[in-house]
Formats: sequence, structure tokens, C-alpha cells
Amino acid sequence: MRISGSIESRFGAVAGAFERNFSETGEVGAAVCVFLGGRPVVDLWAGLADREAGRAWQRDTMVVTSSTTKGFTATVAHVLVGRGLLDLDAPVASYWPEFAANGKQDIPVRWVLSHRAGVPALDQAPHLEDIVAWTPVVAAVARQRPLWVPGTAHGYHAQTFGWIVGELVHRITGKTIGRFYADEIASRFGIDFWIGLPPEQHHRVATSYASPSPATLARPPELLRRALGEWGPHQANLPSARAAEIPSSNGIGTAHAIARHYAALIGEVDGARILEPRTLSAACEVQSDGSDLVFGNRTRCGLGFALPPSLGVASGPRSFGHPGAGGSLGFADPTAGVAFGYTPNQMGGVAPGDIRAVRLVDALYRCLA
Repeated sequence: MRISGSIESRFGAVAGAFERNFSETGEVGAAVCVFLGGRPVVDLWAGLADREAGRAWQRDTMVVTSSTTKGFTATVAHVLVGRGLLDLDAPVASYWPEFAANGKQDIPVRWVLSHRAGVPALDQAPHLEDIVAWTPVVAAVARQRPLWVPGTAHGYHAQTFGWIVGELVHRITGKTIGRFYADEIASRFGIDFWIGLPPEQHHRVATSYASPSPATLARPPELLRRALGEWGPHQANLPSARAAEIPSSNGIGTAHAIARHYAALIGEVDGARILEPRTLSAACEVQSDGSDLVFGNRTRCGLGFALPPSLGVASGPRSFGHPGAGGSLGFADPTAGVAFGYTPNQMGGVAPGDIRAVRLVDALYRCLA
């Protein structure tokens, strides 16, 4: 296996783990990137972006990152918080009046970001064309009744999280969340990540492949299936879905972009950072910790960011970020000063703890010791 890119000698174990993923786990194509102190120290890629066409993975190959997108969506929300445009304790309905329907008038923004709003799924599963069109699906979210008393428990809002936050961004700024991220964050910080991919960028996206042996959740309840919807490799490969803005599921970017994004959250990258330390610290405070009504097991999160152990890897206790169902992962550890991005196109299972990411992160921390 030919591995391309660059790596500082101190982090050789990460390259070794990356190579083992190809030889032992059936990795098709992937990239991994690590920033330390605001600069890249690992930036590797290998394999095939498209197995059938024999298209090799390149430096700029992008991947549909599934729920790793949520960390980027949360970041947009906190940029608005930092600018005084979004109040975490204000009702969602104060920005989006239609959301008040069916008893949701008092749900604060904070509960949406911490998966406590009680609307993890819709009574009627939306069609992909409604999701792509945006307006029909957010109207359905506005009409939806809570499935539990809001604020009394938490459960993973797999898709609705993105629709609610995205509509909040639109109501406040007049921009879609993808446009806001592109204009206010990606272009300013040189981050090659998109929520809604322009047509001229589609040729760079790796083909997503379904897992040959999907992970089995300990308890796969009906609510989880409804919350996840039909998002998977087939949808990820559709041009219409890649072009749409699906803020919980279809962020598209490189491993370098993911690591750079998180590096710019915990410190300066090229002299600037995305959030002020106080805003970031509040975003990473524990909001939900315990039995998740959707997953059926323990999850732990802040305001839009997954926190250990919900990252699925043995990272530092102050780490924050988000994993994706296909195996992608982005996180930062402010104590260690590291930011991490991993993008495979061979999808893993739904459960956190993909062995490929676990192996890479374990190697990283051994190098830091």
C-alpha cells in the first residue's frame, strides 16, 4: 500500500496504524490529519476514491462525513452566540414562530443543541426530495409534536438537529447554514469543507461504500430507525443529496479540513481562531449525560458537540467533536493541543468506536505521551 502525504517523525506510529487499517480492515480509501499547536504534523492519504473506476485517492479527495457534520453545524450556532445574535436560553420559537406548534413554544435553543428537545424523529418519514428542497422538511419539523416532555431527558436527534439549527441560522442571518459556513468560516480559515457541495466540486468526492459487516447496536429500537431515516451510502452518492444542505448528515470535506476546523476552534491557525475561548468553553460544558432515549445506551454531549466517551475513541477528558456513522471522525483535545480528522469511504457501522479510528487515535496519544 502506497501512502502519500507528510508526517513528522515523532508521529510514525500513526502512519503504522493507518497502514494496518488497509491491511487488516478492508479499508478502500482514506485520509487522516492531525494538527498540533495550530499546524499539521500528520497529513496522510492512500487507497482508492472509487474502487470500480480505479480512481486513486488524492490530497484533495473529499468524503461525505455523515454525522461528523454536526460538529460544523454546532460551530455555526456558536459563532452566532459569540456575535450576540443567538441566545441559548431563548425559545426556538422566538426566532422561528412556526416552531411553537404542538407544545414546542418554550423549547430553548440549548435543548436543541443538547438533544433534549424531544423531537428526534418525525411522525411521517420525509422523502429525500423534501429534504433536498429544505422548506417541506423544516415545515414538518415545525408541526411535529414532542415525543417526550422537552427538557426531561435526552435522545439523539440524528437528522432533526440539523434541520432545526439550520433553520435558526436562516431565520437569524437570512443565509442558509451552508452559505454561512462557506462565507464566514471556510473561506476565512481555508477549510475545505462544505454543507451543500457546489457542482464544480463533485468530481473530488470519493464514492461511499456500505459496510460489508454492519455493526449491530446493543438495542436497535424503532425510534432509532426513525431518527436515522434512510441516510446511507446510496444517498451519499447521489448528486442531488451532495448538493443539498443536510446539516446533520451531508457535510463533505477532507481530513485536513476537519482537523484544521478543530485546530481553529482550540487555538489560532494562521493568526486567527473561530470562537473566543469563553464561547467555546460554554459550548463544551456537559448538558446531557446518561441513558439516551434514542440509542438506548449512555451518551454524553455539550451544546452540539459529542464529549467522551461518546466520541468513541480514547481521547483526553476535555476532548470534544463528533463521529460519523460511516467511520469519519473530527475532534479536538485542548489540553494536548491536538485536532484530528479522519475520512474513510468504506463505511463502518452506526455504533461509535470504529476500530479504524480507535487505532489511529490510540497511536496518536502514544506519540504524545
